[in-house]
Amino acid sequence: MSVSASEVKALRDKTGAGMMKCKEALKESNGDIEKAIEYLRKKGMASAAKRAGRDTTEGAIISYIHPGNRIGVMIEMNCETDFVAKTENYLSLAREIAMQIAATNPMAVNREQVPTDLLEKELDIYRGQARDQGKPEKVIEKIVTGKIEKYYQENVLNEQPFVKDTSKTIKEYILENSSKLGEAISIRRFARFQLGEEL
Repeated sequence: MSVSASEVKALRDKTGAGMMKCKEALKESNGDIEKAIEYLRKKGMASAAKRAGRDTTEGAIISYIHPGNRIGVMIEMNCETDFVAKTENYLSLAREIAMQIAATNPMAVNREQVPTDLLEKELDIYRGQARDQGKPEKVIEKIVTGKIEKYYQENVLNEQPFVKDTSKTIKEYILENSSKLGEAISIRRFARFQLGEEL
């Protein structure tokens, strides 16, 4: 089946996928745009996972100021090429992540960035709580492990539920968008400012 350039462009505009991928998807789905989008999503999620280890040296720094001007966020989000970094889909994703940071106030992008001394303090608190409740020693570590996982979900950006769709984490949301854009995407760092907070 032949596919027109306008059909390819329409699918590319909707998904942000590469021209050749769009052409392939349209051929595989006999020109049906919705089926082509589904095809790209299925193919993309698998390839996005493979791309995750690639170098992401391009990207953008995006700022978001929450209505009322009391909370502001700056985020550095990286990708593989400056072409993707300039697309509206990419910039929109960065803004969504910045809004997430404004709303949830995470302390780090990933687990490895959580300070060890802070983690040790939390572990001691959880162990103390379990002992105070009279839990047997063999159960305490299981309880502590469960609580520290919850701590990560609340305080680590990649592990937080996405506020607009809590069925997926931020990491899963980024991976989903990575598959649409056809490049590895990563959050490098962020800063969150709240009016009047302690320095």
